[in-house]
Amino acid sequence: MTRAVLSIGSNLDDRYANLRGAVDGLGERVVLVSGAYETPPWGDTEQPPYLNAVVLAVDPGADPRAWLERARSLESAAGRKRDPERRFGPRTLDVDVIAVWADDGEPVLSDDPELILPHPRAHERAFVLKPWLDIQPYAQLPGHGWVTDLLNLPQLAADAQAITPRPDLTLESDG
Repeated sequence: MTRAVLSIGSNLDDRYANLRGAVDGLGERVVLVSGAYETPPWGDTEQPPYLNAVVLAVDPGADPRAWLERARSLESAAGRKRDPERRFGPRTLDVDVIAVWADDGEPVLSDDPELILPHPRAHERAFVLKPWLDIQPYAQLPGHGWVTDLLNLPQLAADAQAITPRPDLTLESDG
């Protein structure tokens, strides 16, 4: 069995429906899902704001590659098209595999260029860390430490301040 933290985000079309579709697509694998947050775009700022959330999921038969394939399948189902000219550009749905843990609770580490684990930029992204903290107050990002400590770093202060909770948008799984 593996446990994964997935970050989900959308800034095109019906953003809320896109996030709901991702959570519903994970079905019974969903253990916890954070609330939704309105966040400014990251990396490429000339685009609409995002809705972001984090999902903790478990699957007895999934290895890290299966989580990546599932993420891509969810993105495809939401109509995502990758624009090679805009790496951090707008998208109907973005699903990132942030971290994966094996049966024994040990984090899975990977330097495969297609799936680096933990996610190589998660520690720089308040829009990942804040929702994750909602569902796991004692979360640790492998190789980087406590999520609370990361969120309190000076370089994340402005990003963390720009995140707006959206309690009107619930994402609990129906699975």
